[in-house]
Amino acid sequence: MAVQAVGQAVRREEDFRLLRGRGRYVDDAGQSGDARGYVLRSPYAHAAIRTVDAARARTAPGVLAVLTGEDLRRRGLGTLTPGVPRRRSNGSAAFVCPQPLLALERVRYVGDPVAFVVADSLNAAKDAAELVEIDYEPLPAVVTAAAALAPGAPPVWDENPGNEAFFHEIGDRAAVDAAFAQANRIVRDEIRINRVTANSMEPRGCITEFDPGQERYTIRCTIQSVHATRAALADHIFKLPQHQFRVVCDNMGGGFGMKGGCYPEYALALWAAEITGRRVRWIAERGEGLASDEQGRGSIVETELALDSNGRFLALRAQWKAAIGAYYSTDRPTIPLTIGLGCLVNTYGIPVVHARVVAALTNTMTTAPYRGGSRPEPIYVTETIIDKAARELGIEPAELRRRNTIPASAMPFTTALQQTYDSGDFVKNFDDCLTLSDYRKAAARREAAKQRGKLLGIGMATAVAATGGRDYEHAEIRFDPAGGVVLMTGSMDHGQGHGTTFKQVLSERLGIDADLIRYRYGDSDLVTMGIGTFGSRSAQLAGSAIVVAADRLIEKGRRIAGHMLEAATGDIVFENGRFAIAGTDRSVGLAEVARQSFDSGFLPNDIEPGFTERANYGPAGSATFPSGAHLCEVEIDDETGAVTLTRYTAVDDVGRVLNPLLCEGQIQGGIVQGVGQALMEEIVYDPDSGQLLTGTFQDYAMPRADDLCHFALANNPTLTGRNPLGVKGVGEAGTLGAIPAVVNAVNDALAQIDATPVAPPATSEKVWRAIRAARAAGR
Repeated sequence: MAVQAVGQAVRREEDFRLLRGRGRYVDDAGQSGDARGYVLRSPYAHAAIRTVDAARARTAPGVLAVLTGEDLRRRGLGTLTPGVPRRRSNGSAAFVCPQPLLALERVRYVGDPVAFVVADSLNAAKDAAELVEIDYEPLPAVVTAAAALAPGAPPVWDENPGNEAFFHEIGDRAAVDAAFAQANRIVRDEIRINRVTANSMEPRGCITEFDPGQERYTIRCTIQSVHATRAALADHIFKLPQHQFRVVCDNMGGGFGMKGGCYPEYALALWAAEITGRRVRWIAERGEGLASDEQGRGSIVETELALDSNGRFLALRAQWKAAIGAYYSTDRPTIPLTIGLGCLVNTYGIPVVHARVVAALTNTMTTAPYRGGSRPEPIYVTETIIDKAARELGIEPAELRRRNTIPASAMPFTTALQQTYDSGDFVKNFDDCLTLSDYRKAAARREAAKQRGKLLGIGMATAVAATGGRDYEHAEIRFDPAGGVVLMTGSMDHGQGHGTTFKQVLSERLGIDADLIRYRYGDSDLVTMGIGTFGSRSAQLAGSAIVVAADRLIEKGRRIAGHMLEAATGDIVFENGRFAIAGTDRSVGLAEVARQSFDSGFLPNDIEPGFTERANYGPAGSATFPSGAHLCEVEIDDETGAVTLTRYTAVDDVGRVLNPLLCEGQIQGGIVQGVGQALMEEIVYDPDSGQLLTGTFQDYAMPRADDLCHFALANNPTLTGRNPLGVKGVGEAGTLGAIPAVVNAVNDALAQIDATPVAPPATSEKVWRAIRAARAAGR
């Protein structure tokens, strides 16, 4: 029973409950009488649908409904559409191609929903799905951006020959061309970024109900924003007022960006509940999720770096080709390819930058933000080309980076892509990282590894990225007459520990016992508004909204306390949970003021009864710029190509640290996901058939504990003035630095024998082939 201050290493309050099986995930809310939904999906990457005959399926035992594309056409449910207008490279409007809830004339990727079967049991639904007769006419498929954009490529949509969905450009092309013309050295590389998927512990799922008396829909699902999902369902799909929908999400077993959208299954389950009059439960199986969850990354980037004779960066040029999938239904595929391009500058004083992005439609699942959102790809591109430049110029990689890093004395610094870093010490981050990793003795470790038949590689990367600059976040603080407090925010908790850190913020600000605070989120009926959790935004936006709402409560409390103490409001000061008359020992506690606020007969007419305040925080220019430096050492077995992490160091600046324990956990988790992408994770489609080749965990590898090493982590906080807490985002910091640091380490090891660099994932087979080719050439 005590005040919990910001900066304390408080354990997450929910961990004991979750580890004992007392959480409430979607499937936990299921009831024995729930009808079960099952999605019948396309086995083809591209095919025309000649006929769909569901007659036998509809009469199968236990079947309640079988919904098809024709039923959808008759019902008239809508689709999602992008909100931001974009253009193609020829200046014409972007090719917008929304995904219907159920395929009609065409299927366009393996896993495209074709029918939704609802039955008394899951097995009955699966059995009935096998009775749905579909006559497909297979069509040619394209699965990569290069294939889709090639002359004469089969169109994913007949109306869009060439397969370009949209185009984006940033920077000063003329200035970059001029800088390249004057450069002493130009380094070029085709940088490949592998496509991955989230694989959260809890798969996607939902439970739906329809109340015909209230004409109201309720859905409990695994999502990162209840309010955005409610808007998508109400405004775009069902075309009804939002108050006719309630969206709930309690605990969530991971999101990572993948659960940020409104998927077809959610609307299908709501529609099925309306038709059948039953609660309908749909839970994705793991293989189903691998095929139908939004995927991340996946680009080819032609990159060029111009340098002068002293190794100073003059200009950077990047040309993206990205496969976004079969549908352009929302803005989500655009986010990874547009918003984060400012990260190409990274921590370096690159004078001019130009980037072009062409997004291609392909016969694959669509893409969307994945941990890091839009930031890991451009940071990976910059850090990769810097390492290649260091090798070609014969400059030590750490020295080349230090030579071009923006100094702390330059803050605030406006980059070539018009982002203004308000605070940070990038040089100190980097130097601290080198010191903590014992970089000076790396040469000795390299020689020792060689004696053991190992190739030791060292990879480094820096990172700085905007967080919290989009939209706003909502908070409400509500006292009850007995002194209890309910804290609500629009942020969603899917592993971040908001219930702990947000309580610390409020407990410190009001000087109240943290145990008196109950944190609530994830219910659109309870929390009046909000945006959700993504992009490392919650601490700075929701946390700041809590501070603003708390300060409003304090101001109201001063007025009530003044009335209670028979003193002028201006004479009342607040400190450590008590209101006092300045310069005296007369005071009253916050809890007493809160109780008194409910006595309308006592209050003056100009004070509204009750003790509740709310706030929305997200002013323009509130983006912050967390930064960091990462260093990874790996050892590669010369005979097998197996890569082992032996040392990992990271120094991050996330501003004011609200909870060191949770901060470190966030960075560790981000590093692990970065390691996974760097060494083993990849979504692979067969280039001819479009079949998903990594559709199970036997084929899609993810890191385990024994794939990792000890992480040496440190903080180098510089506070930002762009929010009242001085915080910067932390949730994605680990991923931003880990992907390039690990891949650079692998390729540094291969460079010791002049082997060809490998693109991620740096699997043992790829590395082994690179080593064998180098050895065969006598290197």
